[in-house]
Parts: sequence; C-alpha cells; structure tokens
Amino acid sequence: MVKSTNPWDNDNNDDAWGSSSGGRVARKFKVLTNNSQDNWGGYAKYGILLLIVLWICSGFYQVQPSEAGVVLRFGKYIDTTDAGLHYHLPAPIETVIKVNVTQERSINLGTGDARDYRNNAFTESHMLTGDENIVDINLTVVWKIKDAKDYLFSIRDPDETVSVAAQSVLREIVGQSEMQPIITGDRGKVEDDTKEELQRVLDEFESGISIVRVKLQKADPPREVVDAFNEVQRAKADMERFKNEAEAYRNEVLPKARGRAAQITQDAEAYKAAVINKAEGEAKRFASVYAAYKDGKEVTIKKMYLDALEDVLSKAHKVIIDPSQKGNLLPVLSLNSKKE
Repeated sequence: MVKSTNPWDNDNNDDAWGSSSGGRVARKFKVLTNNSQDNWGGYAKYGILLLIVLWICSGFYQVQPSEAGVVLRFGKYIDTTDAGLHYHLPAPIETVIKVNVTQERSINLGTGDARDYRNNAFTESHMLTGDENIVDINLTVVWKIKDAKDYLFSIRDPDETVSVAAQSVLREIVGQSEMQPIITGDRGKVEDDTKEELQRVLDEFESGISIVRVKLQKADPPREVVDAFNEVQRAKADMERFKNEAEAYRNEVLPKARGRAAQITQDAEAYKAAVINKAEGEAKRFASVYAAYKDGKEVTIKKMYLDALEDVLSKAHKVIIDPSQKGNLLPVLSLNSKKE
C-alpha cells in the first residue's frame, strides 16, 4: 500500500498537536495561510503600481481662457502657462496656481464716514487743492491682472497696494489743480492724469496690475461750507447769465447799428454823386449856353430874358385880360401854372 503524500491525509500520530485530527487541521491552516500571503503580495504590487500611475497622471492640468497658470517647483517660480491642457511634475514636486487675468476688480476711495470738522479731523476723501481749498472726493479704480507672476510674488496685498497708490497719486493730482474745474465739470483731465500716474507707480512696483479706468464718482466741497459754495456758484451762474444776455443784446444791436451806418454811408455817397452830377450838368449847360452866346449874342440874350421872365412870372398870382372886354372878364394869359 502506497503512503499518501498529501498533508491532509497523513494519519500519523506524530503531529505537533498531539492527535491525528488536530494535526490535519494545523497543516491545512498552514497551507491556506501561505496561499493568502502570496495573493496579498501580488495585490500590493498592483496597488502600488496603480498609485504611481495615478500620481504621474495628476500632473495634467487645464487652464481656462480667462486664466494664466503659474508653475512652481518646490515653491520657486518656473513658468507661466496660457489657456489649454498642460503637464507639470506631480505634487509635491511642482504645483500650479491659476489666476484669473480677465476679471475686472475695483476699489473705492473716499467712502468712509465723515468726521467732525471742528476737531480738524479729516477722512481720506478730503483733499487739499492747489488754490488751498478742500474737496470731498469719491474715486473708483477698476483694475485687472496683466502679469500673473508679478501679481503673485511682487506684492503682498494687491487691493491695499492699489488703494494706497491711488490715494497718494490722487492727492498729488488734486494738489496741483484748482477747486473750480474739479467740481464744476473738468473731471476728465483729473481722471486721465490719475490713471496715467497710478499706472506708472504700479509698474515701478512690478505689481503685474493694469489700470482699466479711473472714475470720479463725487467731487464736492465739504459739508460745512457747501451752502456758501452753492451761493458763490449761483452768483457765478448769474454773472454768466447776465454776460450771455449782454452778449445777446450786443449781437442784436450791433448788426442793426452797422446796417444803419452802412445805409447812411450809402445815402451820403448817393447824394454826393447826385450833387456832383448836377453840378457837372449845370457846368455843361452853362458851357453850351456860352458857346451859343458867342455864335448869336442877340438871340441868346433874348432867349435868356424870356426864360428868366417866364420863371419869375410863373410864380406870380396875376391874370392878364383884354381891356376891350368890358363886361366879360376873359383871361387871355394865365401867368400862374396852378389853378386858382
């Protein structure tokens, strides 16, 4: 009879458990334990491999069109990536910070509560102008990121940096301007100058910030003097109104006066021409009479006599009648050209 080599069929009484049945159980448990250890070792290898693959794949990242990706290697800046799918060494070797570079951000200056003027305490909105007046200004600054690297690493607090720089620049611009243009409408120059100077200051800081626009929301005199200032403005408005009315009256009267002067000048020129022409005509007539007189003195003298007599008698109110007509007064010659 052949002896079985299967450890489960061993009926010897020399097992470690001291009984044939106990030995079989112990041997069976040992075989199962060895098989389980082999299986778990294989699973661990595959699990570690899978984790490595996932770790490597974690380096892929997507940058949106409105963003810029800043790549850091152990915290040190390496590169800036644009929109699209990119890859970096998995963390913690390299990391990516995504920054929205198209979003417009804004800050407001001069929106704090007003303080008591009697204590000579002013807020950030109160600024001294070049003509030594005080204006209460509210300013809005709109900005966005133009360089993600400088924005992240050159400045600690972007909002605070823009606010402080804008406050300083605005005070400088207002300090070089007079109060009247700032309040009454010439704000475009203040806004443009503030934007240009603020951008220059931020560029010197290498802040990575671009100023989009600057808008003066309010520019008024302090509350304590606003009534007096409004009274001055009304007086100036009245002055401008009176000036405009005077200009309108001047524009109405002056053309008429010029037209009347031109008419008088033309009448004088016409009278001058008439007198000269008449004088020339009289001179020519006298010359012609003199020429006729030289050719025939008696005839000319008689003609001149009759003309003079006709001119004199035409002005007399007399009627010549025939003496032979005793009963009937019949006019023979009327020396008056007018009807009696």
